[in-house]
Amino acid sequence: MFHYFMYNREEFMRHYSKRSNCESVFSSIKKKLGDTLKSKNRIAQENELLAKILAYNITVLIQEMDELKINQSFKSANSK
Repeated sequence: MFHYFMYNREEFMRHYSKRSNCESVFSSIKKKLGDTLKSKNRIAQENELLAKILAYNITVLIQEMDELKINQSFKSANSK
């Protein structure tokens, strides 16, 4: 890998930055929502993980809305 890095630095960094971004997101999710899954069977674990990712994304959206001073009012489906 060192030789690949030395001779193909631009391509290596392009791939490394993708990996680095993924690792940062995984670390943030673990810090905010814990690093263990409580479910025992595989399907329940996958669902729990997807729920954690959804919850994390919602917290990021709320944080950014607050930071950027975005006011959003949600209307019900029945209102016109």
